[in-house]
Amino acid sequence: MKTFLFLIMLSLTFGSLYGQMDQKHRVIVLTDIEADPDDTQSLVRLLLYSNEIDIKGLIATTSCWHKTMVNPESIKKILLAYDKVQPNLIKHDANFPKSDILLSLIKQGRAENGMLGVGKNKDSEGSDWIIKELENSDDRPLWISIWGGANTLAQALYKIKETKTEKDIKRLIAKLRVYTISDQDDSGIWIRNNFPELFYIVSPGDDYGSATWNGINSYIPGIDNSRISNSWLSQNIQQGHGPLGAAYPDVAWGMEGDTPSFLSLVLNGLNNAEHPEWGGWGGRYELYKPDFSAQKKGGSGVPSEPETRIIWTNTTDTYTPYISNDYGRTVKMDTMTYNDNKVSLWRWRDDFQNDFAARMDWCVKSYEEANHHPVIVLSHPENITVKSGEGFGLDAFNTTDPDGDSFSFLWFNYPEAGTYNKLIKIEGAENAHGSYIIAPKVTREETAHFILKVTDKGNPQLTNYKRVIVTFKP
Repeated sequence: MKTFLFLIMLSLTFGSLYGQMDQKHRVIVLTDIEADPDDTQSLVRLLLYSNEIDIKGLIATTSCWHKTMVNPESIKKILLAYDKVQPNLIKHDANFPKSDILLSLIKQGRAENGMLGVGKNKDSEGSDWIIKELENSDDRPLWISIWGGANTLAQALYKIKETKTEKDIKRLIAKLRVYTISDQDDSGIWIRNNFPELFYIVSPGDDYGSATWNGINSYIPGIDNSRISNSWLSQNIQQGHGPLGAAYPDVAWGMEGDTPSFLSLVLNGLNNAEHPEWGGWGGRYELYKPDFSAQKKGGSGVPSEPETRIIWTNTTDTYTPYISNDYGRTVKMDTMTYNDNKVSLWRWRDDFQNDFAARMDWCVKSYEEANHHPVIVLSHPENITVKSGEGFGLDAFNTTDPDGDSFSFLWFNYPEAGTYNKLIKIEGAENAHGSYIIAPKVTREETAHFILKVTDKGNPQLTNYKRVIVTFKP
C-alpha cells in the first residue's frame, strides 16, 4: 500500500497527465437503479470516467425505495448507449474500455430488502463477485460505491466472516473502502457494527437532506446555481451529445445524488481518496463517532441506531468564493462566506459540472473540436518543509494546455485540510503562476494545504489542480 501511494505522489509531482492508467482506483458499484432516475444519471457520468476509474462491477441491488426487485437490464441499456459513443471517446483517450468488457461486469444482488437478504444461503452473483474481486491479486484498495442498499456487500462480508480465517478476514477487510450514499436499508449499520475496522464513509441514517452528498444538487442562495439547472442539463448533457447523453433522464427528485460516491476517485490533483479529511470533489469527511441524539429522522423507514464506532462522516467547511473581477486583478473575494458540511462538496460544483459537459462533448466531437484539461507542472515537490515565520514561494511556471488555450491560475489555502486551521493568506496576487506565502509562527509542527487551481478558457472551461502540503517546523 505504501509503495502504491508513493508512486501516485511521485507521478503527480512530476506533472503526469490527467488520470494515468497506473493511478486508477478500482470500484464496484451497487445501484438500486430504477428506484430513482438519478442512478441512471450517475451511471452515465461514471462511464465518461471509465478511462480513469477502473470499473470492476456494476451490481443491481434493492433499497428502501426498491425493496423486492433488481434491474440489471437497466444497467445494460446504458452500456449499450455507451457502446455507440466509445469509438469517438477513444479519440480523446485510448483508455476508454470496450463495452463488452463493461457488459461482462453486470451482476445482481438478491431481490430482498436489507438484512432479509443477508445470512446463510443468501449468496448472490453480486456478493460472490465482490469476494472474487477482493481476492484477486491486486494490491489496490477495492472501493465499493453504494448508491442504494448495502445488503449485497453485507452478504459478501457475512460469507467472508463465516468461511475465512481471522488472518484472511483482516487482510480482505483492510483492502475494502466503502462510500455509501446514506443508509438506504438496515444492512449499513449492521456492517459498521460488525466490521469496526472497515473504512466507511457515510452520512448516517436517512436524513438525506442534511447529508454532505446532497451538496451536489442543493440550491445555494447567493451563488450561481445554473449548472445544476434542468435547462443546463438539457443543453450540455442530454441533447446533441449522442446516444449516451440522450439516455440521461430528466430529474425527478434530485440530480445525481449518487455521483459523490465516486467523484473523489477522479485523479485531478485535488482528490486523494485515501484521505477524506483533505476534501475534494466527493466532499470532505472526518473520522469520529457522530452524536446519535442530534441525528434527524427521515421518511424512508430505515431504522436508526446509534453508531458504535468511528466512521468517516459529515464535517464543516468555511468557504468564501473567489469571483471574477472585470477591472484590475481578475479575481476577488466574494462578500459572502458559507459554513456547513455541504459546502465541502458544492464548492467544486462548477468545476465538475464543466468537466462532465466536456466529456459529453467527447462523445460526438473530434479531438480538435473539443476541450481538454490543462496539465499542471510544479517547479517543486508537492510536499515541502519550511521554518516557522519564514517566507516561501510556490510556482507552476511550466504549466501547459494541450489545446493551446489560455488559462488562469488561482492559489489558495484550504485550512480545514491541514492541522493548522487558521486561514493563511497568499501575499500579493493569488492569480499568478507563482505565489508567495509567509509561514505562520508555530510552537509545534503543523501542516497546511495549498491548492493550485488552473482553469483554461476553452468551452466548457476545464480545471485541474495541484495540492501542495507544507510542513511548518518551529
